[in-house]
Amino acid sequence: MALTPRIAIDAMGGDVGVRVMCAGAAMARHQHDGLRFLLVGDETRIKAALENHPNLRAASDIIHTDGVVTGEDKPSQALRKARNSSMGLAIDAVKRGDAGGAVSAGNTGALMAMAKLALRTMPGIDRPALAALLPSLGDNDVVMLDLGANTECDANNLTQFAVMGAAYARTALGLERPRVALLNIGTEELKGTDEIRDAAAMLRETQGLPMEFVGFIEGDKLSRGDVDVIVHDGFSGNIALKTIEGTARFVTDLLRRAFTSSVRSKIGFLISRPATELLRHHLDPNNHNGAVFLGLNGVVLKSHGSADAKGVAKAVHLCAELIEKDITRQVTEDLANFGNGAAK
Repeated sequence: MALTPRIAIDAMGGDVGVRVMCAGAAMARHQHDGLRFLLVGDETRIKAALENHPNLRAASDIIHTDGVVTGEDKPSQALRKARNSSMGLAIDAVKRGDAGGAVSAGNTGALMAMAKLALRTMPGIDRPALAALLPSLGDNDVVMLDLGANTECDANNLTQFAVMGAAYARTALGLERPRVALLNIGTEELKGTDEIRDAAAMLRETQGLPMEFVGFIEGDKLSRGDVDVIVHDGFSGNIALKTIEGTARFVTDLLRRAFTSSVRSKIGFLISRPATELLRHHLDPNNHNGAVFLGLNGVVLKSHGSADAKGVAKAVHLCAELIEKDITRQVTEDLANFGNGAAK
């Protein structure tokens, strides 16, 4: 029987502060009984936050540091802070085996640089990819990667992302044979850059892996649920992600204005409240918080910098689930099978 995961929390990262990070960890522990934590950051501030969460306090150890990676720090600057920053020490706990995974809401570029340096990439992997689960109209969420870790990718990178994304979909979503597509400006074989077309050719030759390459997908179909994994470079992926998040906020604000514009609309809101609450829940980014770096020898999750306690709890819960399901082993095995002749 697998041991209950111990998770290192970068309590100082992001915009939300120590109290929200601790509140999120406490909420995750209520939902995932037995979770244990290493809370990394300013000990005085962490202890003050724990006063409101005795259940979390009993399940946590504190690693004190007053070093913090800021949002303005470049990756090179962050690496110089690695030894005494809350982000660096949280990742180092994973490297030492003191924690099964780490969660940080801090600087994405710094987090990737530190994680790659400390944990190293899997055999044959040059670049880790940032992957997240996003809502869709299908029966399950959709995996999207890369979401900003690599602004430029060659065909081999994209092909590896597809293999890793499929492994993630099987692990996190329970899919036996995920449908994989490359984001492109059209579905015809001649559309797109050389890198995208070459990656498609490589994926069409893929055999022996539990995944199905279905071709290209356009940006207006990302949330339809026609595919399970959508692969792209980090530049396109980050723009797509921010567009989805912005559209969700737009729809939510539009509904709020529409239902408060008159007495009649307020009555209409009361009648349709169950449906609108379901829609709001589906569009709330906190319900899909947490992006994992795939391709590393360890589990590291990026929480949104402005996530609330519910969002942090979602990221922590996902981290625990990926540790328990041994996502690192699954991705490593699939990459090895791919490299050993799954692509013919």
